Amino acid sequence: MGSTSAENNGTGSTAGVGRRDLIKRSAALGLISVPTMSFLSACASGGGGGDGEKAKAGKKTAKNPLGVNESAPMEFVLFDGGFGKEYAEDAVKIYEKNFPEASVKFSATQKIQSTLQPRFNQGTPPDLIDNSGAEQMDMGTLVGKNQLADLTPLLDAPSYDDPAKKVRDTLRPGIVEMGQFDGEKVWILYYAYTVYGVWYSQKALNALDAEYPETWDQMLAVCEKAKKKGIAGWTYPGKYPYYIPFSLYPMIAKVGGAEVLDAIDNLEPNAWKHPAVKACFEAYYELYRKGYILRGTPGLDHIQSQTAWAQGKALFLPNGSWVENESANVIPDDFEVTVSAPSGLDSSDKLPFGTIWASGGEPFIVPAKAKNGAGGMEQLRIMLSEASSKNFTSKVKSLTAYNGGTDGITLTPGLKSGVAALEKAGQNVVNPRLQDWYVQLQKEKIGVAGLGEMMAGRLTPAEAIKKIQGFADEAAKDDSIKHYKHQ
Repeated sequence: MGSTSAENNGTGSTAGVGRRDLIKRSAALGLISVPTMSFLSACASGGGGGDGEKAKAGKKTAKNPLGVNESAPMEFVLFDGGFGKEYAEDAVKIYEKNFPEASVKFSATQKIQSTLQPRFNQGTPPDLIDNSGAEQMDMGTLVGKNQLADLTPLLDAPSYDDPAKKVRDTLRPGIVEMGQFDGEKVWILYYAYTVYGVWYSQKALNALDAEYPETWDQMLAVCEKAKKKGIAGWTYPGKYPYYIPFSLYPMIAKVGGAEVLDAIDNLEPNAWKHPAVKACFEAYYELYRKGYILRGTPGLDHIQSQTAWAQGKALFLPNGSWVENESANVIPDDFEVTVSAPSGLDSSDKLPFGTIWASGGEPFIVPAKAKNGAGGMEQLRIMLSEASSKNFTSKVKSLTAYNGGTDGITLTPGLKSGVAALEKAGQNVVNPRLQDWYVQLQKEKIGVAGLGEMMAGRLTPAEAIKKIQGFADEAAKDDSIKHYKHQ
């Protein structure tokens, strides 16, 4: 998920990835990005024309294990979101220092799809792309139409800091698996590590003489207490209501078990009709029905909702760990940014309090038709060094896919609370894949047309579930998209 909206994406056929093997105890934070537009069929048709010649391979050496052509140009396009671009610019300087004869073209944009789709069609894509943000290209379509290069050569290359370790051996648990769609090949490198959940100000909670609610009755009681003080219980990006699942999906897993999310990801018939889904939808609808949602929320974008939250107009905000950096200019110094796993229903829940969604975010890809794909992978190898990882963490308040890089860094309140939330979760970390596998379904249909309408009071929970199940059934029957399944 970039950060200007949060999410990943995909569209997806059988095969896959085991979620519970993905992220077992890991401590990290980051961002994910929200794609809202599907990768159009013109781009997905398999790659269009374009006859740009690929750079000739360079000589493989200890310092150049990927055999980068030392004089070949390299182009890197970054999503310009909540993480900014300075961390990437710093990593580009290292590439330029290592390959002084190479020219590097670096650019940052929030318009990933509209900027790059024509270039994919023409067969002239950049060498490295941070495919994130509201205009994220549909990852499942890219994979299904053979638009991406397999990153296995990067993962099997010596790490930047220690030649005795492969790059894959330096990554956090689950990062490699998240980049896989059909078997062993790895199509995506998620650079950040995101903790999703309910974000709040510990100071604001203290001022209400309240503790974070572990059950839904407690949640409603805290919201009522806040309402009496003129503070809304919740806000969210009403224009991008696919943020709501950041806390709703792990709540569903807590109530009904992780297998409920697996069934949803797998597009199984009636998966959305599970009693846990019904119970959680009804719980969230109560927030609307009781007037605990900040007035005007359905019309807010992510920045506006985060600003209202930072100004103390609402207590709780479903979001990802990029929010601390993205809203740094409006969050007061004494705010005490904190993230928690979602509240559950009651003691009958299948999983304990602390069950949370965390996963790799900020998806980097190397196009199959890149002229200098080896250069794109080498840029990623540099970014996965300890120094670059530490630079990212210190500048953007998020951890990376690199399993380390925090020594000597003072963790910010949000980052520290995210790490604590992951430690509390232990094995109970879930990773729904809808936003990777079926972006349009997740964002435009489930998010905007389903959850967004329900939380605005225009659909009842029963109506929302029926509508969303219909969307899922349509996707399951759509032979034009590839389908993926948990194994």
